[in-house]
Amino acid sequence: MHRRVITFSRNAFLPLTTVCANRCGYCCFRTPVQEGCIMPPGEAIRTLDASAAIGCTEALFTFGERPGAMPGFTPLLGKLGYANILDYVYDLSLAAVRRGLLPHTNAGILTYEELDRLRGVNASMGLMLETTADVAAHRDSPGKDPAIRIEMIENAGRLSIPFTTGILVGIGETMEDREESLRVIRDLHRRFGHIQEVIVQNFCPKPETPMADAAVPGTSELCATISLARELLPADVAVQIPPNLADAAHLVRCGVNDLGGVSPLTIDYVNPEHPWPQIDELRLVAGDAELRERLCIYPQYIEKGWYSPLLEPLIRDLAGRIAVPGRGE
Repeated sequence: MHRRVITFSRNAFLPLTTVCANRCGYCCFRTPVQEGCIMPPGEAIRTLDASAAIGCTEALFTFGERPGAMPGFTPLLGKLGYANILDYVYDLSLAAVRRGLLPHTNAGILTYEELDRLRGVNASMGLMLETTADVAAHRDSPGKDPAIRIEMIENAGRLSIPFTTGILVGIGETMEDREESLRVIRDLHRRFGHIQEVIVQNFCPKPETPMADAAVPGTSELCATISLARELLPADVAVQIPPNLADAAHLVRCGVNDLGGVSPLTIDYVNPEHPWPQIDELRLVAGDAELRERLCIYPQYIEKGWYSPLLEPLIRDLAGRIAVPGRGE
């Protein structure tokens, strides 16, 4: 009998800006346009250098959705020499590749053309579906319209981009809504074959947000949702939980087979009150399963050649390195 495998990646988390066109009821990441709302290039490069030096393989670039739509943002970005945030992430992706890190970008809603451009410098990309339900938490968030998000995930499939998506549990949706969301993701994968992992992420209340006092989903509810995800999703799609947000050691027994990107250097800027577990702690979370390191592009997509020529040498090099026994330990 084969030993069960649970995977993870070592990443650097780079929040390029906290400005966002959405105003979600649970978010503490978003800030107004102000000095310091954009990560300076020097800080980004230092983070990439330090992360590469300690064995990270992934540069996770994330930022608020359509920050350029917010008054005053574009002039601030212009001081750094960029006309828009996507030019900035493109250049930093090239810088990451030069340092031996594979870029993965979570940029919110992007057009087909924008996805196509970033595909040239990203090994994988992502967008949380969150929910197909109409919830109060998204009332002031035009980018959280489920139809808009589904269209972007479709476009990523058309472009053969290895993709991460997921659901957010506890933001006002029902279990029936979660099932519908997971079925939508499943059907997208059946059409395009590009969903490499689905995150089941629990809502965590943040002080001074509209949902600061909202009820938190319990471990049994999360377990039931994870089990549903594992039942509905094809076997080649990983079910992932963020190991810093819930009782991961319990939840891995519910059908989880991936623990996502964990940074030995940077914090979780979206959930700063929840530190990342380190690698030895992940081994405890995995329990009797084998803990195995992976890249941000899963092996099946490397085999299919779903990456740009620019990234091929680095992908091949890193895939060889993490295959060395003991690396994930």
